[in-house]
Amino acid sequence: MASSSVIGTSVQFGSVSCNLKQSQVTGAGLFSSTSAIFPVNRRSFPSLKSHGFQISCAAKPETVTKVCKIVRKQLALPDDSSVTGESKLTALGADSLDTVEIVMGLEEEFGISVEEESAQSITTVQEAADMIEKLMEKSA
Repeated sequence: MASSSVIGTSVQFGSVSCNLKQSQVTGAGLFSSTSAIFPVNRRSFPSLKSHGFQISCAAKPETVTKVCKIVRKQLALPDDSSVTGESKLTALGADSLDTVEIVMGLEEEFGISVEEESAQSITTVQEAADMIEKLMEKSA
């Protein structure tokens, strides 16, 4: 039996916990720009007016750390440069070729294969880490 609940700034779907961040709405078709849909027992219940919230499942901290290290290496950034999950690749100086090289580094490090569409949609370090964990979960 699937369960879902909204707790403060978190959303829980059974054993998966997600965080809400104010900015934009994302989420593989589960969310529209006006509401979040929580499917329970094959029924969808509109709930949680988004009002500019981003709903994202956070990757493990160690995955984010590895992605930060790879991004820093691929972009030849100094060790003391600030690269976090919220860092936008373009703000760090990455162009489209750099993004391809970052994805190749991620594929090698994590033993995954990233589809071109997914690679082109990555804009932040956190999105890359989330995608990696999703791909690793599928391959397990």
